[in-house]
Amino acid sequence: MARGRFPGMGGNMGNMMKQMQKVQKQMEGVQKQLEETEVEASAGGGAVTAKVNGKKELLDITIDESVVDPDDVEMLEDLVLAAVNEALREAEDMMAKEMGKLTGGMNIPGLF
Repeated sequence: MARGRFPGMGGNMGNMMKQMQKVQKQMEGVQKQLEETEVEASAGGGAVTAKVNGKKELLDITIDESVVDPDDVEMLEDLVLAAVNEALREAEDMMAKEMGKLTGGMNIPGLF
């Protein structure tokens, strides 16, 4: 077996490492860009809107005054939860989609 080669790999380890480093740098750049991207989702027909970033941080929440009913706080709480959770799901989906483009669909545990 030639030095630096693995059977069935079709190339040497040095080239493979260079490719991995290149992909890693690209992924870091995309991840940084995505972390700064904002995603917005709403619940209750737009009555509650939540905005999160790619870091999954809640940036803003907007509540239409028409849904603020002191006698039905539970409904408002449910709308807030629904809007925030949907925004977080959309942020996660956005990250997975963009990173999947770089990794070619490879499942890399702990990637993001």
